[in-house]
Amino acid sequence: MSVAVVTKDTFKSEVLDHKGLVFADFHAEWCGPCKMTEPIIEELSGEVKDMKFVKIDVDANADVAAQYSVFSIPTFIIFKDGKAVAQTMGAQGKESFLKEIDTAKAS
Repeated sequence: MSVAVVTKDTFKSEVLDHKGLVFADFHAEWCGPCKMTEPIIEELSGEVKDMKFVKIDVDANADVAAQYSVFSIPTFIIFKDGKAVAQTMGAQGKESFLKEIDTAKAS
């Protein structure tokens, strides 16, 4: 599986209207820590089959970022049935992401 690119025009249909879990990576092209986590998110998208993975460029989609109080990047938000259930900031390792995903699944 791969990480889908979402824009302000597709955010509602791809994330908010999705039944189930969505892992959203709020990032920017110029962000070093974002580049560090990108391969980890790609890897997770292939391993975690019951979750959709998307990425949103905060520079091109500032309205969506502001709606979810994304003031620092990278920020990762897990949505469950269209509602944000977890939010973390900063570069993390795979194990940390897996822990967040497991917590969101259990909620």
